[in-house]
Amino acid sequence: MTENQFPTSTVFKLADSVVYAGASIVSKTVIKKNTGNISLFAFAKNEGLSEHTAPFDALVYVFDGKAEIIINQVSYFVSAGELIIMPANIPHALKATEDFMMMLVMIK
Repeated sequence: MTENQFPTSTVFKLADSVVYAGASIVSKTVIKKNTGNISLFAFAKNEGLSEHTAPFDALVYVFDGKAEIIINQVSYFVSAGELIIMPANIPHALKATEDFMMMLVMIK
């Protein structure tokens, strides 16, 4: 287990597991395996990830705030309680339209 990885057999709340830190992006690994990983992110308003691709489908579950997620040059606006799947090998990016927390699930 890495220092950043969550312990097993432990109950936790997503919103209490990662924190906002000024004008930055904070990430925490929940679990990392050869078959995929789950990470939590906290984005300050206007922070984001530039366009990139991934070789796996990526599920984003929003648990606080709002963001714009761009998939193949189409914008989707997501807010707390919603999820979206970004397909493998398709360009995507995201920008926090307000402080925004998400869980990213990637399965290989």
